[in-house]
Amino acid sequence: MWRDRIASQSPGNRNASLPRSQLSSPYNGRANAARASSTSLLLTPSDSTTSLPGTRATNGSPVKQISAQQPRPANVPDPLEVLRGIIGKEHHAEKNIPELLPQERPTQLVGAIDFDGLSLEEFLAKEEPTPPKRVQDSHVNAQTIQQFEQERDKFQDLHTSITGCDEVSKSVEEYLNDFQIELGAVSAEIETLQTRSTQLNAMLDNRRNVERLLGPAVEEISISPKAVRSIVEGPIDENWVRSLNEIDARTTAIEAKASSSSGFKAIEDVRPLLVDVKHKAIERIRDYLVKQIRAMRSPNINAQIIQQQRLVKFKDLFSYLAKVHSKLAGEISQAYINTMRWYYTSHFNRYLQALDKIKIFPSDRNEVLGGDPSAPRTGNILSSGRAGSVAHDPFSLGRRIDILRGGNHQAISSYLAEEDHTFHGIEVPFRNFNLAVVDNISAEYSFLTEFFCAQTFDQISRTAVEIFLPVFTLGKNLTKKLIEHTTDSLGILMCVRLNQYSAFELQRRKVPVADSYVNGTNMQLWPRFQVVMDYHGESLKRVGSNTGRSAVSALSIAGGDDLKQSTAPHFLTQRFGQLLHGILVLSSDAGDDEPVSNSLARLAAEFDSLLAKLSRNGTDAKHRERFLFNNYSLILTIISDTQGKLATEQKKHLDEMLKSCSKR
Repeated sequence: MWRDRIASQSPGNRNASLPRSQLSSPYNGRANAARASSTSLLLTPSDSTTSLPGTRATNGSPVKQISAQQPRPANVPDPLEVLRGIIGKEHHAEKNIPELLPQERPTQLVGAIDFDGLSLEEFLAKEEPTPPKRVQDSHVNAQTIQQFEQERDKFQDLHTSITGCDEVSKSVEEYLNDFQIELGAVSAEIETLQTRSTQLNAMLDNRRNVERLLGPAVEEISISPKAVRSIVEGPIDENWVRSLNEIDARTTAIEAKASSSSGFKAIEDVRPLLVDVKHKAIERIRDYLVKQIRAMRSPNINAQIIQQQRLVKFKDLFSYLAKVHSKLAGEISQAYINTMRWYYTSHFNRYLQALDKIKIFPSDRNEVLGGDPSAPRTGNILSSGRAGSVAHDPFSLGRRIDILRGGNHQAISSYLAEEDHTFHGIEVPFRNFNLAVVDNISAEYSFLTEFFCAQTFDQISRTAVEIFLPVFTLGKNLTKKLIEHTTDSLGILMCVRLNQYSAFELQRRKVPVADSYVNGTNMQLWPRFQVVMDYHGESLKRVGSNTGRSAVSALSIAGGDDLKQSTAPHFLTQRFGQLLHGILVLSSDAGDDEPVSNSLARLAAEFDSLLAKLSRNGTDAKHRERFLFNNYSLILTIISDTQGKLATEQKKHLDEMLKSCSKR
């Protein structure tokens, strides 16, 4: 067998020169066809004349170029020839098949070779019987040809499929080549974009650095066009005030930059525009304020509405004007002072005319402790007279104290004052007028401190005093008119307490500008109160100095000789007790510095002297003691509900007088 294999490799035998793997067998035919197809697929699609452009790997290095053409190995047969040999159409036509049969060998050994313990040379040298090889090979070859004939169509379909695959592979190769070219172009564009992006990032960083350095400086000197348009053309409202504040802040910053050494040329370009805008703002502020001040002169206008809704709401306008144009601000301030002085003077004049229509209890010099009720009246202080007036006791406080204890702190209106037909004490018009003064001066002072905030405290105080000076004069004239001819000591003392209340209220509201008016009113009331108290004391002294029977009988309870027989309290005691009670009630919170104590002490001394003289008319000492005891007991009973330091002193004095009467 090995000899046949060696003999088949002789150069003279063409068919025998083929390797065993290429022998015509069903299995080797399929293997050769598959190998040929695989070789064609490997060689044909990849044999491209265009190399792939350098693409980027993940690490950024380009991919190596693939060889454009690879040579075919010399020992590889042509695939088409192999297929034709497998199909056998042309081969069988040219060659005699039976001649090939003796040369065909089986594709593989059937069994293992037994060398019988010999070497390869010895085994070859050993003579073996020659088998009937030709007959066996012819049988195998005939069987193989028969199988090829049966599977010829199948191999033809396989060939067609392989040809189709070659065409598809060529189209895929063209598509991949085009894609590779486009991919290269895209890669180049990406590189260009990356370079451009790097440049833009660098430019952006540079711009940000420049903006960070120049932004604040440009912002300090820049002016919003919207703010300028609002100042020049817009209505004066909250937005206009905000624009004005913005312009003011920019102007301050630019002026500070211009005056410093760090100024730059752009400031000089902005300053003319700022000057024009400032002049326009001053002009519009002037026109607006003059218009509002002029509106206050309209008849029946409420100035407080204009103050709160049109002036205080835009108080920054006057502050800006006072800062940039102080002379014009002073002129507008003086115009406001003149207008409001006229406004308050005219309104308080009308209010005072209404208060004059209030009916006041008439009074004259006879309404004193020692006065004679039957004497003719001398001079009424008001034109209203006593006709039609209700019964009035000038020595009794009664319900007049309600004006101090009441919770109503509102002044009566002009309409109600004109329609009131009842009689009142002098304290009623005094209280209403001064309440109106306190309310109006508090409101005005509050407005002045808020609107003229650019001025100092002294300037605002002088402005308020200048506005209300005519009103203060009206108040002083009213006080003088009410107390000039009256002997109503309780009414005067009530006016003193009302004036003190006004002082306390102004102090609580922190309005010091009316202190001069309050102090001036006190200077009118206290001297008049002392004078009236002296009138009471002089009247008692005058009664005590009359020793005639007519004088004594005129002051007695029953008249005639009944005064010597009666120990009942004298009617002057009733008067004195009521007057003392009223003064003590009104002086419950009085201080030590008030002149009430001295005046009351003098009056009490005169009354004690009078009682002593009246007691001497008694028949005996027991009768005189009883008379004094009853009179002092009555006074002590009347003032028993009073409180305060002065009341305590008077009660102590009366207790001593009672004890002295008991010891006699």
